[in-house]
Amino acid sequence: MSLAKLTAVSTKTLSLLLERQRLQTLPIDGANASANGSSLHYPQIKRNLAQLREGIHAMESKDGPSSEAAKLLRNQYDRMRGMLWEEERAEIPSLDNERSSPSPPLPEPIKPPPFTHTNARDSLLSHPTFAPYTDDPEQGQSTEPPDAGTMLHTQRFIMQEQDQQLDQLSHSINRQHHISLQINEELDVHHGLLQDLDTEIDRTQGRLGKARKKLDHVAQGIKENGSVVAIGVLIFILLILIIRFKT
Repeated sequence: MSLAKLTAVSTKTLSLLLERQRLQTLPIDGANASANGSSLHYPQIKRNLAQLREGIHAMESKDGPSSEAAKLLRNQYDRMRGMLWEEERAEIPSLDNERSSPSPPLPEPIKPPPFTHTNARDSLLSHPTFAPYTDDPEQGQSTEPPDAGTMLHTQRFIMQEQDQQLDQLSHSINRQHHISLQINEELDVHHGLLQDLDTEIDRTQGRLGKARKKLDHVAQGIKENGSVVAIGVLIFILLILIIRFKT
């Protein structure tokens, strides 16, 4: 699963958990608020956390546990797990427990006391849902719920990767455009050369035509005046013979 899908699953799970906490603060019967708030969306949350846990393990096996994205997702997983009831946390394993040796069995889960509007308000004031984000790995292992800074940092990391991919795509498109322009220039040059060659060929054909006409005219003149030429040649030969015999 890609980092974008894991982040989407994490964001959706966080929204479900925050909705549960909001319902627990509504001014309704305390026992009903506790029961509805604890059971609402739990199957979906459990499936999302299992999917997120598998994705984190796959990312750590591929990129190593020291990658920034794996650390952020691990931190967010632990915080969302900490937002569950204790009996629900017992059903969802921690990432640290899976990497370390088996730990002793957990104690019996303690059922939370019924919620009332006053108790819920005092609980939220004394234990705030959101905590400041820190880059300290040790603090990242705490079970405090994720804050807006963590989500923004994760989304910023994803957007940076997308920006890098878009930059690479833009660079490739620009390079292809530059190559296309060079090819067009080469084609224009070859087209000009072919036009010049055609012009020279036409000129040569014109010259050959004129020379052929002249040769035809000379041949025709020779045919018409053949007897005169023959008499002239014979007279020239006789003159040569007379001059030779006299000497």
